[in-house]
Amino acid sequence: MIQILLVDDHPSVGEGTKSMIEQDVEMKVTVVTSSMEALEVLKSETFDVLMFDLNMPVINGLELTRRAIAINPDTPILIYTGYDISSHFNILVEARVSGFISKTASQEQLVNAIRCVLRGEAVVPISLLHQLRRNDVRAIVSANEVNLEGISIDEKEQTILQEVARGRSNREIADSLLMSQRMVEYNLTRIFGKLKVRSRSEAIFEAKRLGLIPNEDFMSY
Repeated sequence: MIQILLVDDHPSVGEGTKSMIEQDVEMKVTVVTSSMEALEVLKSETFDVLMFDLNMPVINGLELTRRAIAINPDTPILIYTGYDISSHFNILVEARVSGFISKTASQEQLVNAIRCVLRGEAVVPISLLHQLRRNDVRAIVSANEVNLEGISIDEKEQTILQEVARGRSNREIADSLLMSQRMVEYNLTRIFGKLKVRSRSEAIFEAKRLGLIPNEDFMSY
């Protein structure tokens, strides 16, 4: 029997999803409605697959993923959400999720996604792959230029740079990337140091010069 833990703060959604998945006689679903409850269950029970809603109060799906992996790093995790997760994709992948499935998925899609992650395969909807297409090829090409100048900007820092270039505040960036405002400020300080700049506007101009942000993301300051 394939044991699945589903965490969703909407009981009706959780029970409806459980009903669909359990149409496959090889699958058994345990539903809990909060991340805190899920963490308590994970301390005493083991599951073959974990399914987490992304937007939940107190502890969101991203943080729950991190804590669940700390408890058992080998259990695959599916993010199960009705929201667009393209802006969170990189940080979720860094948190080691195994895939994504929409709350509008059919019973067949749900079961297939579960079986895929059990085989060690990643589950990424085609629609999301299309959204993740880079808007500016120069952002890829410029990576070599950055390395030649002795600067190393990781994906998270590049994403923060792009958000700054769009004119978003630290609080807005934190909300968008599902991290604390303090963590955004910490990363900005690191970025400033790497780019040898002292302000957001200087960082944007330097990032533009290095090709770290697409032209359409650039705003005048």
